Amino acid sequence: MVLIGEDLTGCCASLSGPVISADEAGATARLFKALADPTRVRIVNLLVNSAEAVCVCEMNAQFELAQPTLSHHLKKLVAAGLLTREQRRTWAYYTVNDDSLQRLTEIVGLKGGDDG
Repeated sequence: MVLIGEDLTGCCASLSGPVISADEAGATARLFKALADPTRVRIVNLLVNSAEAVCVCEMNAQFELAQPTLSHHLKKLVAAGLLTREQRRTWAYYTVNDDSLQRLTEIVGLKGGDDG
């Protein structure tokens, strides 16, 4: 509550950070919504730490999930734009979408390659 005549000089920090548009906020919220599941976070982590695209058959061994459940999670991540999917013969290979990952990094204020 602000009292009449109260001096508010210096009480609040100035807001100098970048402001994103409503469209950018909506797109970023979709990315966070897709990551609102621990399995999906683990999938993204697995792919971020892989030097190459990962076959869905290789992912099955990393998760105690039925194949249709893993496919459901992968589909959600692809739909959100976090992953890309490439069909190679009968197998699907997944990689992280670097642009989406960069958007998340920027929005939460993380600095790449910097320990402090």
